[in-house]
Amino acid sequence: MKVIGIQSSPNTDGLTSMLATAVLDGAESKGVETALVHLNQLDIKSCEAHNLDGRGWGTCRTKGTCMITDDFQKLRSMINEADALVFSTPVYFGDISESAKNFLDRLRRCERSSPDSPLTGKSVIGIASAGGSGGGAVNALHNLETYLRRLKLTIFDLVPVTQKTKTHKLDMLRVAGQRLASEES
Repeated sequence: MKVIGIQSSPNTDGLTSMLATAVLDGAESKGVETALVHLNQLDIKSCEAHNLDGRGWGTCRTKGTCMITDDFQKLRSMINEADALVFSTPVYFGDISESAKNFLDRLRRCERSSPDSPLTGKSVIGIASAGGSGGGAVNALHNLETYLRRLKLTIFDLVPVTQKTKTHKLDMLRVAGQRLASEES
């Protein structure tokens, strides 16, 4: 079994990354292979809605692949080969990060047009990490949930985290990683 964690903060050792790592640590404690991807370190461009069919769809609709050459296809393959996912985003202005939106917009366009998407039914833990005032975590998590459901993923858990709740949420996320590994293996 393999669990892929994706964290979409430019701060690779901050709260958002720490939360994703907690889930992966829990899964690893059960013998599961894990990998953490720092989304902002990849070259993933915005969707261009290529207009090959007159309706804004490029090869994502006809071939299930994106026409843009960047790191998107590599990450998409990693996700498709994983058994479960963790998606952790910082909260910016009450929403998920720009890099998360950018990636998820492209992923849903490619995966939604595929009737046999390998994401269908795959378990995912979604995390929204609000620093500073802690405001907006629930709204950001709601927006993340919308993306994850459109991708036909099965929600294992959705976790809002603030600076005030991080200590007990880190412990809970380690346990969630253990349970995710146990249920998926």
